Amino acid sequence: MAQAHAADFSVSLAKTPADLHAAQRLRYDVFVTELGGSGPLVDHERKLERDHLDPFFDHLLLTDIRSDAVVGVYRLMRAERAIEAGGFYSAAEYDLSPLLTSGRNLLELGRSCLHPDYRGGVGMHVLWSALARYVKQHGVEILFGVASFHGTDIDRLAAPLSLLHERHLAPPDLRVRALEKSFQSMGLLDEAQLDRKAAMRQIPSLIKAYLRLGGCVGEGAFVDHAFNTVDVCLIMDTTQINTRQARIYGAAGA
Repeated sequence: MAQAHAADFSVSLAKTPADLHAAQRLRYDVFVTELGGSGPLVDHERKLERDHLDPFFDHLLLTDIRSDAVVGVYRLMRAERAIEAGGFYSAAEYDLSPLLTSGRNLLELGRSCLHPDYRGGVGMHVLWSALARYVKQHGVEILFGVASFHGTDIDRLAAPLSLLHERHLAPPDLRVRALEKSFQSMGLLDEAQLDRKAAMRQIPSLIKAYLRLGGCVGEGAFVDHAFNTVDVCLIMDTTQINTRQARIYGAAGA
């Protein structure tokens, strides 16, 4: 595929059932076919990855205007919509009390993915620039959501989880905690045992991008066997965003 440029993309919120299906189809390709995930509402016949909260999210779509194909998605839930939905998605994995009682304006991020042909290019920057505009429009103060390591082999993930715990733990006033039903301590290795560069290489690129912007993680990981992932809860205070990195990523707070 020819190298893509920012002008080759458009970003919009899903407005029709067809838009939502395009997002769910890309999510199926990535989270189910590629990564082996599943869920009670996944539609294998129509190849749609979906859940009961989809109607309450805004779905941000990245479209390659050269092919009119949806090649990136992000789903976004504002606090008022979470009330209608009966809670945030992340509440199934984390005790969100520190965020819910903070008095801050919250936005939950999730189901972020790109088509394989567009990873490592400008597509994610374009998507994040649109997210930044959304954050500004709605006066969002705290971004949060679960992000995943593929697979559930804790021994294999001991180094990156320990690095997150040692270096990027959220301050106490924002420190959510994984629910006990699938709580996994992240403090698995002493810092002296860590090869930080090697551990950082194991951290997914999306998580690394949040960390560079000034993001942090909650206490403990959540092992999601159904989705074949180990999840961490990422939290970002928009007032603390690294402005230099924000300009690089075109991200929220830029």
